[in-house]
Amino acid sequence: MTDTALLDIDDLKIEFRSGRETVHAVNGVRFQVAPGETAAILGESGSGKSVTASAVMRLLQCPPAYITGGTIRFKNDDVLEMPLDEWRRRCGREVAMVFQDALASLNPVFKVGWQIGELFRVHGESNRKNAEARAVELLARVGIPDAANRAHDYPHQFSGGMRQRVMIAMAIALGPDLLIADEPTTALDVTVQAQIMELLQDLQQELGMAIVLITHDLGVVADVAESVAVMYAGRVVESGKVRDVLRAPAHPYTLALLNSMPRLQDDGGALQPILGSPPDMAAVPAGCAFHPRCAFATDECRTAKPTAVAIGPGRWSECHHAERVFDGN
Repeated sequence: MTDTALLDIDDLKIEFRSGRETVHAVNGVRFQVAPGETAAILGESGSGKSVTASAVMRLLQCPPAYITGGTIRFKNDDVLEMPLDEWRRRCGREVAMVFQDALASLNPVFKVGWQIGELFRVHGESNRKNAEARAVELLARVGIPDAANRAHDYPHQFSGGMRQRVMIAMAIALGPDLLIADEPTTALDVTVQAQIMELLQDLQQELGMAIVLITHDLGVVADVAESVAVMYAGRVVESGKVRDVLRAPAHPYTLALLNSMPRLQDDGGALQPILGSPPDMAAVPAGCAFHPRCAFATDECRTAKPTAVAIGPGRWSECHHAERVFDGN
């Protein structure tokens, strides 16, 4: 782990076991986040992004989830070896998470002001009136109009975008150093998505926190992130600075993601979809997991697992033909 990393995930392996099969959801993830940085984790559904985030927060239920290898270090402390009650005390104050489905994450039978105020009560604010006042301040801070009255409303009385603002208010309540945002704009319209991302950026500058942005949206990554880790089949297959990775990808999967994006200059031309489907994580293909869908695949790709290749300063690609893909761009 580098001395400057706030979060360092090294060779993390996670599997889910049932009576019939074992799903290898995360297969050796390596990922770092520096203080104050916005780092994106990009990939299709099922690539292991959210499972990795849940492991950082220690939210995986065992059984069926088992962490079978690797380390997660936060501020140089080993998260997985730390007593759970100690990590729970640090969650909120030092690291927090915004979940994908705000309606499912908020308790439907409690008013939103009470739910935010509960954070302060759990972390030592004994005065209920003060906790409620701070909840109203947070609602106003994330742009909810008439915050004093809206604090007395229930989650179902808010729109999707406003519920996401409530979740962000809860996440930043105690001023964390790291905020994990798990697809925070999913199911929101384009205008509201832009508002939520702008809010996160403003809060990041105000609080000086780092953000891990989990997404499948290349446009969001290009707009807000500084570094990116591209995940496929539970592994980080390419990583580096966003401007470098998106300008000249060095992994066929990253290239395929970029080619599948619609472009204004295409003038209605056909999209270039990624053929095939993501692999069954209970039976990941031998060799490179992407080879059944890859235009660059050779016999080597079908039999031998690739190792990470340095493409440049801070640039890595886990591909047998990384240089060939990179040179073609």
